[in-house]
Amino acid sequence: MTPTRGNEEIEGRSYKDYAYSPVPVSSLSAANDTPPVIRESVELTSRTSSRTNGQHYSEEMTEKGSKLPQFLAAGAGSLSVLATGVAMGWTSPILPLLENDPDKGPLDSKISPDESSWVGSLIALGAIFGSYASGYLGERWGRKRTLLFSIVPFAIGWILIATANNIAQLYVARIVFGLAVSLTFTILPMYCGEIAETSIRGSLGSFLQLFITIGLLYAYAIGPFVSYTVFWILCAIVPVVFFGCFMIMPESPYFLLSKGRRDEAVASLARLRSKSEAAVQKEADEIQEILDEAFKNQVSISDLFKVKVNFKALLYTCAMVSFQQFTGINVVLFYMEKIFIAAGGGMSTAVSTIIIGVVQVLASMVTPIVVDRSGRRLLLVLSGIGETISLIALGLFFYLKEVQHADDVVNEISWLPVVALVIFIITYSVGWGPLPWAVMGEMFASNVKAKASSITVFVCWFLAFIITKFTSNLEDAFQGKYAVFWIFGGFCILSVIFTVLILPETKGKTLQQIQDEINGVPSTKNVENGTKM
Repeated sequence: MTPTRGNEEIEGRSYKDYAYSPVPVSSLSAANDTPPVIRESVELTSRTSSRTNGQHYSEEMTEKGSKLPQFLAAGAGSLSVLATGVAMGWTSPILPLLENDPDKGPLDSKISPDESSWVGSLIALGAIFGSYASGYLGERWGRKRTLLFSIVPFAIGWILIATANNIAQLYVARIVFGLAVSLTFTILPMYCGEIAETSIRGSLGSFLQLFITIGLLYAYAIGPFVSYTVFWILCAIVPVVFFGCFMIMPESPYFLLSKGRRDEAVASLARLRSKSEAAVQKEADEIQEILDEAFKNQVSISDLFKVKVNFKALLYTCAMVSFQQFTGINVVLFYMEKIFIAAGGGMSTAVSTIIIGVVQVLASMVTPIVVDRSGRRLLLVLSGIGETISLIALGLFFYLKEVQHADDVVNEISWLPVVALVIFIITYSVGWGPLPWAVMGEMFASNVKAKASSITVFVCWFLAFIITKFTSNLEDAFQGKYAVFWIFGGFCILSVIFTVLILPETKGKTLQQIQDEINGVPSTKNVENGTKM
C-alpha cells in the first residue's frame, strides 16, 4: 500500500506533508526524524490512504512488531560462516597428524613444513579469487540465493578432502573452500546490514565473528578425538544444516526493491519486522527513496576511487580488515596446536586448543550484546590494547625459549602461552574480529556496496594468504617465533592510533547519516534519540 501521490489529500493533508527523510531500515522510532506531522509520538495512530482497484481504505499503523525475526534470519545466514569456521579450523588437528602420523591420514607419507603451510594458507588464496565473483553474484542473484549457493563449493571441498590420496588434492580442496569463504564474508555483512533496524544493526553485524568461532570450536573439539573419515563427515554436515535453515528466510528488502519487486520487498519487511504489510509501507518507501537516489547513476569500480564518499569508506574498511589480519589471527587459528606443541608445557595440546576455542566463543557473545550501547570505536581501542599486551607476552615467552634458552624460566612460566592466547582471543573477539565486518555492512551506499565489499574481502584474504603462508619464513629469518608475535603486536598499536584519530563512529546512525558524515555533510539529528549530533 503506497502513499497517495500528486495533489490528492491524505486525511486533510497533502502528500508533501508526508515527505520522507532518507532513513534506511530502522525502527519506528525513526519517525521522530521526519517533518512536523511525523513528529507526533509513534504510539499515536496514523492512517495511510491508497486506492487499490478503485477501492479506498485505511489501515491502522501502530503495530509494535518484534526484532526476533531479524535475529533468526541473521542467525540462519550466519550458519554459512559457521561452516566456514569448520573448514578453517580443520587444519588445526589435521596438520600435526599429516606431518607426524601419516598412517592415520589419507596420504602415504609425511608432509613437509612447507607443504603444511600451503595447506593452511590456500583457503585465503581461494577467497582472493572468489571475492569479485561474490559481489557480482550478490548484485545479480540476491543476497539470499548467493549465500545458499555457497553450499556448492563447500560440498566440492569436502568431497575432495574425503577422497584425497595426495597433497595436491588437499591443495585444491582448500582453494575451493576459499571460494565458499569469499561468498560468506562478502554477502553475509550485506544481508545483515540490510535486514536490520538501526538499533540492532551492530549486533547482527557481529554475528559473523560469533558463528565463525563456533565453527572453529567445533573443529577443535572433534578433530583430535575421531578418525580422519569421521571428522570430514561431521564437518560436511554443517553446510547442509545451513542450507536447510536459511532457505526459508526472507530475501533482503533492499535487494528486492532495487529490482522493482516491491510486493516481495514489503512481504519481506513484514516478516522481518513481525508486522502487517500495511505497517511497513512507510519503511519500504524510505528504502525506495534511498535506492532511487543511489541508483540515479550506475557506478563502476572506478567510481569507488573517484567519488569522495566512496573512496573514504573504502579506505576505512580496507584499513580495518588490514589491521584485523595483522593481528596474526589466522596464524593463531590455523596453527593453534602447532603453537602449543612448540611452547611445550604439561597440558595436552588438544585440550589447550579447545580451551582457546571455548574462550573465543564466549568472548564473541559479548560484542552483539554491547556493541550498540558502547559503540564501535571503544571496543576497537580496548581490543587493540589487549591484543598488544598478549602478543608482547607471547613473544617474550618464545624469546626466552628460543634465543636465551632460559629453560628454568620457561618451565616456571609454561602457563604463559595459554594465558596470553586466552587474552588475545578474548580481546580480538570483542573488537577487531567482528567489527570490521559490521562496519563494512554500514559504510557504503547501496549502489556500490557489492563492489566495495568485494574489494574489502579481496584485501582481507590477500593479506591473510601472505601472512599465513610466509610467517614460517619470518620465523626462519629471525630464528624463532618471538619476532613474529612482536611484529603483530606493533600493528596492534597502530590499529589503536587509527581508531582514535581517523575512524568515524557509526553507532546509532542510519545508513544515510553515516554516508553524510563520511562525505562531510552534517546530520542535524540522531534518528535514535532525536538529539543533535
